[in-house]
Amino acid sequence: MNKNLPHIVEPLLTWFDCNKRELPWRRDKEPYHVWISEIMLQQTRIEAVMGYYARFLDALPDVESLSKVDDDALMKLWEGLGYYSRARNLKKAAVAIMDEYGGAFPQTYAELVKLPGIGEYTAGAIASICFDEKVPAVDGNVLRVIARVQGSKENVLLPQTKKTVTEQLKKIMPQRAGAFNEGLMELGELVCLPNGTPLCDSCPLNEHCTAYKKGLTEQLPVRVKKMKRRRADKSVLYLTSSDGRIAIEKRPDTGLLSGMYQLPNVEGFRTEEELRDILQEWGVEPIDITFTKKAKHVFTHIDWYMKAYHANVKKHHDHFIWVTADELKDSYPLPTAFQKLL
Repeated sequence: MNKNLPHIVEPLLTWFDCNKRELPWRRDKEPYHVWISEIMLQQTRIEAVMGYYARFLDALPDVESLSKVDDDALMKLWEGLGYYSRARNLKKAAVAIMDEYGGAFPQTYAELVKLPGIGEYTAGAIASICFDEKVPAVDGNVLRVIARVQGSKENVLLPQTKKTVTEQLKKIMPQRAGAFNEGLMELGELVCLPNGTPLCDSCPLNEHCTAYKKGLTEQLPVRVKKMKRRRADKSVLYLTSSDGRIAIEKRPDTGLLSGMYQLPNVEGFRTEEELRDILQEWGVEPIDITFTKKAKHVFTHIDWYMKAYHANVKKHHDHFIWVTADELKDSYPLPTAFQKLL
């Protein structure tokens, strides 16, 4: 462990006490509130989460209501946040809490990490913030802060690096473990910014920071990605019937965007003539087909490139669900990728 690390505890806690943001999930230490916020904040900015968090808690104020919610209603509440498996795992975990713990939230890291969708970071956050357990919560912000403090050139995308940092933080974890973990996250969010642009002059840890002293903030942390991204081209059809209804269909129960609804689509970029033939194979008779727009949507490992076409159709077909615009807006969770084409 770098000799600087033990010295960050007190200045970090002092800074956090004076600078922490007033966020809705910080108003109390209710584990349900912290849990929902932490899951929403995965892969999503705080500013984007605020409205979703309020709406979610208004509809599902506790574990019991979450455990009983209809799947489509849950997906509708999550619509636009992306990474929809997070929402499905929330419900699975709520059901487990009701069945295995009588509705009482587990209070230890060891029990929390067993729940669906609750990994090491989220379990550490809940256990420390809500129950004062002295356990780290290591996310990307924390890895960046610690890498710079220690001047570490280890690849922060490797699981071993995260494991090492977790073990190091366990050795310096103070009594106020929750405040320490939140302070590290907050520092990464507000001061120790990514992409070589940290606000070092206002950082409470600068006198203990190797990267600051040696001018390494642009080089650290080291992030080396091994994975190649895939590309998928899609032709998407916005089909409207004579009474103004829109065709949608449900995606498979497994895989990307599982269980969500989508606009009908086919792989590859197709000509209007090819799309007319495809529609007829589906039992739908198009009156006209018109190209409307292009869009791109980025997932974790794959990029969708989409071309959208609008078609007025003479004939309904039971293969699709035909809904009004209001029903689509209120009752059917449509992923952001397809909303971009409406």
